[in-house]
Amino acid sequence: MFKPFAERSIEKMKEVLMTPEASGPDVHYYMIRGGKDKTNITVWECGMVGREYIKTYGHYHVGNISETYSIIQGTGILLLQKRRVASDGQPINDEIDSFKALKVKAGDKIFIEPELGHLIVNTGDIWLVTSDDSPVYPDDVDPVGLPGHADYEAVKVMGGFAYFVIEQGGHPTLVKNPKYKIVPEAQII
Repeated sequence: MFKPFAERSIEKMKEVLMTPEASGPDVHYYMIRGGKDKTNITVWECGMVGREYIKTYGHYHVGNISETYSIIQGTGILLLQKRRVASDGQPINDEIDSFKALKVKAGDKIFIEPELGHLIVNTGDIWLVTSDDSPVYPDDVDPVGLPGHADYEAVKVMGGFAYFVIEQGGHPTLVKNPKYKIVPEAQII
């Protein structure tokens, strides 16, 4: 039987945090997966892990899959990154061709093109809640926590995305992840 919900604990998130030893909430976010016929819902806790805002793990889509996020409640920052591609057609995990950090709020809809890595950060003081149309199939090995259409390993290897979103002077700020060799300059827009 397909169990449609899961949570992402701080233990799993340590793989992609700027400061893995910092304390934070036991659960960072909750996922309810709709399978192939319903949308998915994600709910982020508010708060921080050290100075880094609560975020999703982040992933790249496998294949020609796009996705649309609808922000239902709260505010945050959507990170989008595209890896460079080697001459053999394989993506290079530590080289980023393009990077965007977009402020999002309730009512926004964001289309995510295929091959873009993405994650969302909760920068508000209430839950951030989204709906998305990403395909999740009950016969995946872990359809809720790690759906088959998503590559989480590339993000894990790099210890997160090209930038971390931290609180600095009362505002979200981008800090480069030192594990990446090539990263374009970026700002939150």
